[in-house]
Amino acid sequence: MFATVLKHGLEAAHGLDVTHCASLAALRSVVEAGGDEFAVAVLDLNLPDAPNCEALDYVISQNIAAIVFTGSFNNRTREDILSRNVVDCVIKSQPDSISHVISVVDRALTNVRTNVLLVDSDETSRAALLGLLRQQQFHVTAAGGGAEALHLLDASDSFDLVITDVTLADMSAYTLLAEIRQRHGEDALSVIALAETADRQHAARFLQSGGTEFIQKPFLVEEFNSRVFQVASIQKRIQALHGIAARDYLTDIYNRRYFFQYGPRLVEQCLRRGETTSIAILDIDHFKRLNDTYGHEVGDLVLKAVATRLRVLVGDEHLLARLGGEEFGVLFNGLDVAAANDFCETLRLDLARAKVTADDEQLSVTVSIGLATIESLESFENYLNAADQFLYMAKYDGRNRIVSELTLLKSMAS
Repeated sequence: MFATVLKHGLEAAHGLDVTHCASLAALRSVVEAGGDEFAVAVLDLNLPDAPNCEALDYVISQNIAAIVFTGSFNNRTREDILSRNVVDCVIKSQPDSISHVISVVDRALTNVRTNVLLVDSDETSRAALLGLLRQQQFHVTAAGGGAEALHLLDASDSFDLVITDVTLADMSAYTLLAEIRQRHGEDALSVIALAETADRQHAARFLQSGGTEFIQKPFLVEEFNSRVFQVASIQKRIQALHGIAARDYLTDIYNRRYFFQYGPRLVEQCLRRGETTSIAILDIDHFKRLNDTYGHEVGDLVLKAVATRLRVLVGDEHLLARLGGEEFGVLFNGLDVAAANDFCETLRLDLARAKVTADDEQLSVTVSIGLATIESLESFENYLNAADQFLYMAKYDGRNRIVSELTLLKSMAS
């Protein structure tokens, strides 16, 4: 009965694919078949062929997150179960036990998609927190101080959540928070502080400074897990909304708004690392003529095809966006003008070779590219204006070419 209701509940609530195994033998058979990779297992402690937690041992050995759902339970059993790094333990006889299991599964699936940066200068405390977070299926990177944490954040955009002790060896959590907000914006990252202090003003001050949550030490493990999960869950929803708002409706690449929002941060990160970088504007040649000849539906088809090819070529390392009309922007992550020029030449040649099929006709598409170097911190509009001037030269010189400081110097030298 529990298996049937729980399977239906998980499929209905989260749209999950659920496999039911009524015995350890069935479990082994399904896992060893290798057809599916299981993210989480909900299991009873006692199965017909596994009366002494053998199924739990097997699930843990396969690196599958385990949620125990059992009727056999006492305090000693609970301590033994939780010591095995399970996500949680739910008792069948407790009120709303099915709903509780479904919420724990949701927590585990949210956590496994969440990257946490843990910042704590105390090695013992850091190790304990690391264990708690990994037990809850978070992907965790640890840092011993604020400077190391900021370096990790600058080097990667993958983090969703920062958990920091209030007192660090090289700076306070307030200083770290201010740096994070300045470099990454107000809601790109959630920041939780931990403090072992009786002064309640710490919590008020941290939250007023832009922190997301404050947890007082010592804490109950269940409280810690619940608070961190709530922050992670809200952060994922914020990211989903940002993802929708940041996309161009036609091409599904980033839009102009996101380019201007995120671009300055990427420039600052490059310059902070001591790297020059570059920005390019690509314009589809004779696009108005194409629209007038074939109609806007074909024009839209060409825009989608160019955006799809650019997304494949540019990848996630650099920032690609549709700036409007037939113009696309690429902000390179740490490429100087020579490397960026080679990259743009690859883009230009690839797009020129590609064919777009419209109304049973093969259309050729070329692009003109203006490429500008970024060597010092200025307004983002200045970088874009410089690239736009080079784009104007490329179109004036005959289109289907790149113009940059480098190409101008080579032209003058020849």
